[in-house]
Amino acid sequence: MNIQNINNAIEPQKKILLQHPLYAKVKTIEDLKSFLESHVFAVWDFMSLLKALQSKLTCTTTPWFATKNPETRYLINEIVLAEESDLTLDGRRQSHYEMYIEAMHDCGASALEIENFLAEINSLQNIFVAIKTSNLHPNIKAFLDFTFSVIEQGKPHEIAAAFTFGREDLIPSMFTEILKNFQTNFPDTDLRKLIYYFERHIELDADEHGPMAMKMITELCGEDAQKWTEVEEISVVALEKRIGLWDAIEETITMKVEMV
Repeated sequence: MNIQNINNAIEPQKKILLQHPLYAKVKTIEDLKSFLESHVFAVWDFMSLLKALQSKLTCTTTPWFATKNPETRYLINEIVLAEESDLTLDGRRQSHYEMYIEAMHDCGASALEIENFLAEINSLQNIFVAIKTSNLHPNIKAFLDFTFSVIEQGKPHEIAAAFTFGREDLIPSMFTEILKNFQTNFPDTDLRKLIYYFERHIELDADEHGPMAMKMITELCGEDAQKWTEVEEISVVALEKRIGLWDAIEETITMKVEMV
């Protein structure tokens, strides 16, 4: 099995995502706010996948020891560098999550739900309890629960699968679709930071992080058929959870429109 086999296996889910009716539903600034207020959870938990990979593939404790594979060590550190400390539109250093939060504030979206959720995690010191007891949409709960279950299982190739095929490989195409709506539907709203965030992802993921993540999968799986099978299984479920997230956001937007 190889990368092409994985791509073939996940093609049905990718097609559903790229043709999802959600994109056409983001018509007003209120729709956009609803989108951002839910999607931010995916922006945040992506960072946890990233840091879980870094902790598995590099040495992040003392005393330091060289990890087994210098190539995967390099790949994940390069991705972390940009995701955790990228250049903002005005030349500061921020994580992509922090950039997203600032972009939300600029266009009037509320970050209160995600901030309260993170405070609850900090208080409970248990991500799974925090997810279960939250008031989030069931699909968002399922999305987060899957992410942290994969992390808890602790298999680097499975974490890399959720990261690569569930996120990095898909982001450029998805964000391109979303950007088309942003640029035509909201000419009077300050979306500069938001558009910069999306364009930065398209640039990084298509040109750098996507290929790096694919190489990382290949390095982690090698000739191990069982690992390749597990990568395929995790990748399919990761995309199904993403479809569920998109369904939840579409439902939220539709319900708000109907209430007006």
